[in-house]
Amino acid sequence: MTAEMVAPAWMHEQITAEEYESWSEEQCAGIEIVDGMVVVSPSASKRHNRLARILANALDAAAGPEWNADTDFDVRLQDVPLTNRRPDVVVYRADTIDITPTRPEHVLLVAEVVSPGSETTDRIVKVDQYAKAGIGFYWRIEQAVTGVALVYTYVLDPATKTYKDGDVFTGVLKVAAPFPVEIDLGQI
Repeated sequence: MTAEMVAPAWMHEQITAEEYESWSEEQCAGIEIVDGMVVVSPSASKRHNRLARILANALDAAAGPEWNADTDFDVRLQDVPLTNRRPDVVVYRADTIDITPTRPEHVLLVAEVVSPGSETTDRIVKVDQYAKAGIGFYWRIEQAVTGVALVYTYVLDPATKTYKDGDVFTGVLKVAAPFPVEIDLGQI
C-alpha cells in the first residue's frame, strides 16, 4: 500500500467541534459532519446550484429586514457528537449574520435540492434531524426528469418535533408562511 492510498485520519475518526473549528473554510467546503464523522458531498450540478441560488435570492428578497437567505454554510445541529449540516438554502435571523456557528435557533427555514446520491439523506435523514433540532420549516426540491422542479413543503409540529406535510408546488411556488413569497420555478 502506497502513502497515497492511506486515508487521512479525519475519514475514519470522530472529530470534535474544536477540531472542526480549527479547519480552514477550504477544508470545510463540500463536507458535512454527522455524529462526528466527515461526510464528503459530491460536487453539485449547475442545475442544482442555479435552483438553490434562485430560491435563496427570492427568499432573501421576500423575507424583509429580519431574515436573510443564503447558501453554502454550516448549521450546527449538535455539539456532541458534532453534527453540522450544510443545507442548500438557509433562511436565518439577520441579527445573527456574524455569529458562528449558525445554530437551529437562528434558522427559520432550510431547503434541500435533491440530487442523485442524496435522495435518502434529503428525503428521510435530514428531515428528521432538522425537525428534532426545532427548525420551523423544511422544503425539499425534487428535480423531475421532465425538468420541472417540485417543491415539497413541511411545517414543524413543535410538540412532536416532527414535520407535517404542507403543500407541493410545481411551476410557481406561492406561500404565506413563513412569510409571503412567490417563486417562478420555471426559471431554471
